[in-house]
Amino acid sequence: MLSVRSWRKCFWLLLAMTTNSFADWKPLTADSVHDPAAPALNLLQIPEDALSALPPDSAGNKVNWVEALRQGHINPRTNIFPETKIEVLDLDIYFDQTADLRVVRFPHRPHTEWLDCVNCHDQIFKRGRGENEFGMFSILEGEFCGQCHGAVAFPLTECDRCHSVPREEYEKIQKATTPQ
Repeated sequence: MLSVRSWRKCFWLLLAMTTNSFADWKPLTADSVHDPAAPALNLLQIPEDALSALPPDSAGNKVNWVEALRQGHINPRTNIFPETKIEVLDLDIYFDQTADLRVVRFPHRPHTEWLDCVNCHDQIFKRGRGENEFGMFSILEGEFCGQCHGAVAFPLTECDRCHSVPREEYEKIQKATTPQ
């Protein structure tokens, strides 16, 4: 049985998928996040002014953050402690237990360009093939990928960004990478 939290997440996901909720920037006084009566509201930068200069995206806050990073528009701090060495890992992981949907490709590269491995391993995800058992309901509840996606990364309404590999293509990849 699904928890109330799961049903609530499903409701909001379906609502977001069926409405044009990401189409326009709203003024801070009308965004349902900020208190329109707050005396310091006028000190905040208008999101459209700040974010429209960055590479566009079609979802969420309409910024392609990976491209913004790669093009040098932003230079986020990769770690808190300067001695931490960040390893950019160019490795794709595939999750094929997706019923009739396309296979999920998890690209480590854009994630590790932002974050050190310890941000995810071994608390959110265990290292090792087959060590993590999760699905969309747990992600919608804010677990696993849902810790960031739907919060600070592109929203969970962008199904094709993760479910991106057709089965036939996945089978070719598996065949090419499996030792004979």
